[in-house]
Amino acid sequence: MNREELVEYLDRLLEPGKFRDYCPNGLQVEGRAEVRRLVAGVTASQALLDAAVERGADAILVHHGYFWKGEDGRITGIRRQRLGTLLTHDINLLAYHLPLDAHPELGNNAQLASRLGWLAEGNFGEQNIAWLGRQAVPCSAAELAGKIELALGRAPLLIGEPSRPVKRIGWCSGGAQGYFEQAIALGVDAYVSGEISEQTVHLARESGVAYLACGHHASERYGVQALARHLAEQCGLACEFVDIDNPV
Repeated sequence: MNREELVEYLDRLLEPGKFRDYCPNGLQVEGRAEVRRLVAGVTASQALLDAAVERGADAILVHHGYFWKGEDGRITGIRRQRLGTLLTHDINLLAYHLPLDAHPELGNNAQLASRLGWLAEGNFGEQNIAWLGRQAVPCSAAELAGKIELALGRAPLLIGEPSRPVKRIGWCSGGAQGYFEQAIALGVDAYVSGEISEQTVHLARESGVAYLACGHHASERYGVQALARHLAEQCGLACEFVDIDNPV
């Protein structure tokens, strides 16, 4: 598949123009013109780049790419090494951040809902990134934590009363603890995200709403996997997801 055709296809699918993001979405580093083999991952770390080189990839597709707002723009140190790897091996880097969180079928939040049996009913938060809904089968907060551990392979941190009944739920993958107060105001019984901050603990205790932090990486593995499968099916690309373990 031609590189420009691939970028155009992804832009039509994910509609990055709808979002005010913290980084450029789409093609971040240009490589060879023809793309046959693609490696997907959560973050464009050196370990993922090395895995792509080993597999002879023409392109890398990630959720967390480069060129974030506020970063030092100089090409030195780790940044030089990463970009050097891509340029030396003529590998394209494609990254989609908020568009991949938000996509109604392939996005991180949609994929979490699919794996955990959550029924979506609306959105909230900045640019409507966070999701609101209910559990198909109500359970306690402790039981919800067990379901998350089973689905994601990692035990979440549960703040709140383990016996609290949970029916109405809010969720947003990654570092979305800032939407917790909005979720509380919307009447959820529990809120699930990737990360947690110091003040989040107090909000959970004082509101009585359970907060479950299941890991930034763990909560954002599934959107890029779904997108890679979609590209394999629709575009005929050889796609492989490589999970670079991250405890955060």
